[in-house]
Amino acid sequence: MKYKLLLTGRNNTVIDDMFAILDDKIEPVSTSMRWEDMSSHLKYFEPDAFCFCIANETTTSINSMVSFKQKLDKMEIPLVVIGPEEDCADFERMNPNIADLVLQKPLTASMIEDEIIKYIDQLRLEKKKRLEEERRRKEEEEAARRKAARKHILVVDDSSAMLKTIKDQLKDEYDVATAISGKIAMKFLEKKETDLILLDYEMPEENGPAVLNKLRANDATKDIPVIFLTGIRDKEKIQQVLSMKPQGYLLKPIEHDKLIEALASILNKE
Repeated sequence: MKYKLLLTGRNNTVIDDMFAILDDKIEPVSTSMRWEDMSSHLKYFEPDAFCFCIANETTTSINSMVSFKQKLDKMEIPLVVIGPEEDCADFERMNPNIADLVLQKPLTASMIEDEIIKYIDQLRLEKKKRLEEERRRKEEEEAARRKAARKHILVVDDSSAMLKTIKDQLKDEYDVATAISGKIAMKFLEKKETDLILLDYEMPEENGPAVLNKLRANDATKDIPVIFLTGIRDKEKIQQVLSMKPQGYLLKPIEHDKLIEALASILNKE
């Protein structure tokens, strides 16, 4: 892999030395100090670093480079200033914090090459880490957003097997809590909220209708949608189920598609 360097400035010795290096590490290209030339080479060559090779630069050329730095920053291309110690010191004094990397002669061309490559590699590593952190942050934000948007379902049934089956069916799309009796469900609702209750119609001690009556009599729970789960298939008894005015009912064994459809039809209205 070659590192592409775009070179400009009045220090022809440095520029010639960079072109004289015979290895497979860098690919140098030179450009004039004309804004149009630098911009064109920047666009089409897409260098890994822009090298300002200075030697008795004019105020005009230095000011032009300071302005050009804004374009380099937008493209995340570092500005490397190369030249004699006195010229580099003058440049930094006139334009503090403009150069990303300053390399002073008498560094050899090979040493300059090594320093530039090391700096580019460092920038790439930092960019990779930054992008990974940004990706991770976005993933965490998206996960938090999805979690906040997930509806909560409370499943009430005296069968542990049924509770597990329904929870497994819903866990990818909903936050699910379970209660093995109406009493436990009411205790749960004293401290936590839910968006919908799947309620077994036939339970020992306290059946579904009794639990629903308690829910409707409590201001804190009266508006929670309830879907009955029932094994009743007799039409007359189904009418008794519907007379309780639940938001729906599902026949056991519960079919996954019908369950998801019933939940969506109610929760998506909210």
